[in-house]
Amino acid sequence: MEKKLQSFILFLKYVSLAVLTGVLVGIIDAVFGRGLLAISDFRMEHYLFLIPFLPLAGLLITWLYYRFSETSLKGMTLVFETGQKKREDIPLVLIPLVMSGTWITHLFGGSAGREGVAVQIGATLSHALGHRFHLPKDSRIMLITGMAAGFGGLFQTPLAAVFFSMEVIVAGKMQYHALLPALIASYTAAFTSHMLGLEKFYVPLQDAVKISDGSIAVRLVVLGIIFGLTGMLFSFLLAQLKKFLGENLKNPYVRISVISIPLALILLLLYNGRYSGLGTNLISAAFSDGNIYAYDWILKLLLTVLTLAIGFQGGEVTPLFSIGASLGIVLGEILGFSPVHCAALGYAAVFAGATNTLFAPVLIGLEVFGSNDMIPFFIVCMIAYLVNGNKSIYGAQEVNG
Repeated sequence: MEKKLQSFILFLKYVSLAVLTGVLVGIIDAVFGRGLLAISDFRMEHYLFLIPFLPLAGLLITWLYYRFSETSLKGMTLVFETGQKKREDIPLVLIPLVMSGTWITHLFGGSAGREGVAVQIGATLSHALGHRFHLPKDSRIMLITGMAAGFGGLFQTPLAAVFFSMEVIVAGKMQYHALLPALIASYTAAFTSHMLGLEKFYVPLQDAVKISDGSIAVRLVVLGIIFGLTGMLFSFLLAQLKKFLGENLKNPYVRISVISIPLALILLLLYNGRYSGLGTNLISAAFSDGNIYAYDWILKLLLTVLTLAIGFQGGEVTPLFSIGASLGIVLGEILGFSPVHCAALGYAAVFAGATNTLFAPVLIGLEVFGSNDMIPFFIVCMIAYLVNGNKSIYGAQEVNG
């Protein structure tokens, strides 16, 4: 009887802390997300005066991390190491550091994302709450709960956020024991951030891709292969470039300042900063009949890899969405699909190929574009997941089996 009572009390603790985590992370996500959008708008208006200072911005970010928490430079790796029980704590100072570092990166034109930041914020906060309220130290539940809250609160895709947090720490192994707290925290965070003015990107597709014959199924498989290889290419280049630069330009101040000079020049000269920032301009163009060039996807890929490899802060996921959507427009024309539908499939499947996850990308597709293309999303994301060679943008991700 006493054991059952203790289990019930522990359950109530997890549920209560999931709600608290969702509210707190939702508030932080709203501040971070709305601040980032305002900064991005300001940069687009004044790019000529901001992008040239990217090297100085890099020096400032590097100084901030080395001054206040060098450990926090590991970013998402800290989250994975904690989830894999290789370390016990994530420094709380990571939260202001990663937020300010990402804002600075975007203000001065670096090509980076935001999802990794939100996941780090959520994981750091929830893990600290778990310690504060004496939950089991070896449990991944609070960590996964915070990851789901961070992702769900920022992107307003709570179901995808839950599955992402459960499947990303160890590829091929779902952490189902965290399902209920993660669901509560993710939906609470999404509701909270939405109430505070953070809007969801939602483009419902009116018509479905009808798999009426074998040729359409074959073309979907081809799309999955290409999108998966694209995600794998992103992961491979990011890992290799980080390794190469770490070995050959060991001083982080020299590395970020020297390489930022040509990076800033390229970002400035290529279509007035078209490839700076999140890539939401490319996503908007893909889904609103805007101008997408055949090389948009590869330039965005290369410039994002370079930005992140030299030490700027930000996530990878939104650039991956823009890479997939841009590539999808091109492939749609070649393979005879509706370019918009193909862009939607690329949006989700490149994410699958780069993160080595399956269910979260499918759910991203359904939560952002509606359920009409459920089967095509599953086929393309599954193929992308299978062909990526277990490569991941998260170098610390473990593979089950």
